[in-house]
Amino acid sequence: MQDSLFEGSAAGSLPATAPLAERLRPQHLQDVVGQRHLLAPGRPLHLAYTSGRLPSIILWGPPGVGKTTLARLLAGATQAHFITLSAVLAGVKDIREAVEQARALQQAGRACIVFVDEVHRFNKAQQDAFLPHVESGLFSFIGATTENPSFEVNAALLSRASVHVLQPLSDDELAELLLRAQALLNAPPLSAGARTQLLAHADGDARRLLNAYENLVAAHAGAPELDEARLEQTLGQLLRRGDKGGDVFYDQISALHKAVRGSDPDAALYWLARMLDAGVDPRYAARRLVRMAVEDIGLADPRALRLAMDAAEVHERLGSPEGDLALAEAAVYLAMAPKSNAVYTAWKAVRSLIQADGTRPVPLHLRNAPTRLMKTLGHGADYRYAHDEPGAFAAGVHYLPEGLQDRRFYEPATRGLELRIGERLAELRALNAEARGR
Repeated sequence: MQDSLFEGSAAGSLPATAPLAERLRPQHLQDVVGQRHLLAPGRPLHLAYTSGRLPSIILWGPPGVGKTTLARLLAGATQAHFITLSAVLAGVKDIREAVEQARALQQAGRACIVFVDEVHRFNKAQQDAFLPHVESGLFSFIGATTENPSFEVNAALLSRASVHVLQPLSDDELAELLLRAQALLNAPPLSAGARTQLLAHADGDARRLLNAYENLVAAHAGAPELDEARLEQTLGQLLRRGDKGGDVFYDQISALHKAVRGSDPDAALYWLARMLDAGVDPRYAARRLVRMAVEDIGLADPRALRLAMDAAEVHERLGSPEGDLALAEAAVYLAMAPKSNAVYTAWKAVRSLIQADGTRPVPLHLRNAPTRLMKTLGHGADYRYAHDEPGAFAAGVHYLPEGLQDRRFYEPATRGLELRIGERLAELRALNAEARGR
């Protein structure tokens, strides 16, 4: 557990050995780069800052966008004591100590803010431990999370805090940070190409940008210019020309998808490794694998979807590099699985029809009839309960609206499990045709 009264925290008082990101941490709200939707005059966090009154809040956003900085600034504006807990390292004992410290401060007439970094990593019991103290006003609670708080923060705690969503920094905002860093370090100018690569590598993360820039400047002190060659030489293992968000990034995704669709496990492994090596978020790669399982394999092998989901979960639990192997296993399995886009094609056809078609009424025999009036109006009349029919199939019954009764959307592929599904569907369609007299 860490606490701070903000003495000696100005950038100028930090030693030159402190990380550049820490030395550039804003000391006033007007110095914060980005998040104008929250910090512009009249916006929520600007109002809290200027009023000196801070409710409990949750800051949700990706890494390096200013969650900790804003928490510190808000605490400074309210003249509150600032206690920091890391959900990665802290336990119940640390929470108890923070509560006791807040009580002592309250008795001394001091306000207190408890800031929990990565609050989503606290379990339910740990999160619940804050509830009575937030409700009593013992301290204001600020939670920072990179995960959706709707899923990762207890509903009870979530209901007592307002959620503010922080956005990745734009390239213009990152470029402003680069100018500040260059001035602070008295560094050589950046070439246009090196600047573009640095901004792409940062991908909206100010901390990543400043760390990379600091390494670049330290490695080439005295150089007349920091160009692409020097950037590649210094940060080659990090850059890899992944061009996240650019053409190369999307080309690699396309190559991975097409390698899986084309049943080439070697190419699938290669492009997955290229993406991860270029710094692509493994969770994004996992989502793409899940998409391939439903789009290109579908019911030809339903196990593919479960395996892709399991691989995503394993990576979420283990992280890199251990979890990378689970993604590789999923990529190979998907590449070798029988392929079918029959459901994908059928779903697109249904969606297109519904968007272009009118609102057709539900046939009377399919309508719900919970009241006597509805039954009198014919709702549910002549409905045949499938489980009471031979083979649990009511041959001849129409389930589509009037005018669409002969429309077909789903045509199974003749591969994998879907071959069997197609055979069963053909049998059922034959029984329907016989029952309908055609």
